[in-house]
Amino acid sequence: MPRMLDVSNDVRAEIGDEEADRLLAGDNAPGAYDCTSCRTPGNTEQERTSTVLFVGQETAVLAFAHATCVPSQVVPVSEDQLRGAVRSITGEDTAPSYAPPVPAAAHASAPHFPAPAAPPAYPAPSPASPATASHTSAPSGHSPSGQAPVAQQAVLGVTSGVVLVGQEARPALVVEPTAPIIRPGSAGHGDEFLQLLSEQGFAPVVDLGRPPAPNPGWSVLLAMGRLHAVLMPAPGGGRPVAWWQAHSPMPLSEGWRSAVGRSQKVLVYAAAAGTIGTQPREDQLRAALDRAAARGALVGASMPLAGT
Repeated sequence: MPRMLDVSNDVRAEIGDEEADRLLAGDNAPGAYDCTSCRTPGNTEQERTSTVLFVGQETAVLAFAHATCVPSQVVPVSEDQLRGAVRSITGEDTAPSYAPPVPAAAHASAPHFPAPAAPPAYPAPSPASPATASHTSAPSGHSPSGQAPVAQQAVLGVTSGVVLVGQEARPALVVEPTAPIIRPGSAGHGDEFLQLLSEQGFAPVVDLGRPPAPNPGWSVLLAMGRLHAVLMPAPGGGRPVAWWQAHSPMPLSEGWRSAVGRSQKVLVYAAAAGTIGTQPREDQLRAALDRAAARGALVGASMPLAGT
């Protein structure tokens, strides 16, 4: 039976016309599925469904999502992330290959976070182990490049929580390094984390009662109901690259996923080291954000889900 599938030109180019046509005809597409974005049930025979192809260095895996959640697209991810995501839903140690292996050079690793002009201004994240709390957080290691003096390695923590904005519960991510971030090449010892983000389009947050303004080109990558990365525009154009990337896909609460399903946007807040701290409950997280905003120590941006 024909399926109500959306197969983008990018996905068709990766899997080939023959395979794309088989999917549309219903030969290789499931009827029922769990949306790879919101993790709620969907059905390719009853509602428009997007084909989402996750491509690693050696493996490509096809997933399905409500067309109202994300459009059909190709999503480059690391091989470890791809295999970890598959293990999380299949319990298998090896991710099944859907399409022929993709050469590593076709999906190169993300570059360093660029300054408005070269040289690079912000280190690219390197993986670290995730941690969980009442609201979920996951660190990603940062190791500054260049010759800047660094007292210790900074770990960039990302915490998820639902924040009340006006009268609406909104999904939020809070980013806070564990140590000061110094601009590579700088001779100083001050924390330049917020300044670097301001140069990349993040705006000061003075009132959490209003959502922060959008930051064009930035987005949040969710897959299989988990957080994979925060994406930023690639230098010189092209596909977005990972600004922050979880070592293992970060679990998200049902309430958080429900909130993002309604808004299709994520509020991303960032604070300097020691500003927010570890908060065991979402109300305490909100209070810490309010204090940071009152001190002028918080920046933020509103971001769509990747591809939307």
